[in-house]
Amino acid sequence: MTACAFVVLEGGEGSGKSTQARLLAGRLEGEGREVVLTFEPGATPRGAALRAALLDDDRPLDPRAELLLLSADRAQHVEEVIRPALERGAIVVCDRHAPSSIVYQGDARGLGVDSVAEICRYATGGLLPDVVVVLDVSEQVASERRPEATDRIERAGPEFHARVRAAYRSLAPQFGWLLVDGEGTPDVVAERVRATVSPVVDRR
Repeated sequence: MTACAFVVLEGGEGSGKSTQARLLAGRLEGEGREVVLTFEPGATPRGAALRAALLDDDRPLDPRAELLLLSADRAQHVEEVIRPALERGAIVVCDRHAPSSIVYQGDARGLGVDSVAEICRYATGGLLPDVVVVLDVSEQVASERRPEATDRIERAGPEFHARVRAAYRSLAPQFGWLLVDGEGTPDVVAERVRATVSPVVDRR
């Protein structure tokens, strides 16, 4: 049986992380692995309701409330989807996870990186990804790729998204996240991502 692995794809809006998560999951499945492709927020029935409250409602939302709603979604996601998949030996490929909260709420929203990281540890029951890939792209590339903003966070404005991209870069060494050049065609970037996760997913 293939050893389990928990792989997270991260990055700012327009970085290509969702595309790369799908491509990675498809490639691993093609190699004969059992793969669970999932995402945050909103991958469970309860999470879908939380996602609507987080992203579809334009009324003001305190950053602490935003963090706690995301944490509730994450706790349910871990227990309902991620942990069971890992326990049966699957590879989990997740489009966003705790690093997003550390960056978006901890840094860009100003709640404090260490405080948010601790809340994330509580929400996940201490579960940590085996590898976090951060797709790093320039503002120009991100803006070209980014579709018309459809949710509250996407509409946060260019200054906010610049802080997000800077935070991913600056926090990566502290948390062991792996920065990958996200510029180029999807297939070219997919090769970089597969090479980056190889030491984890190919270890047994």
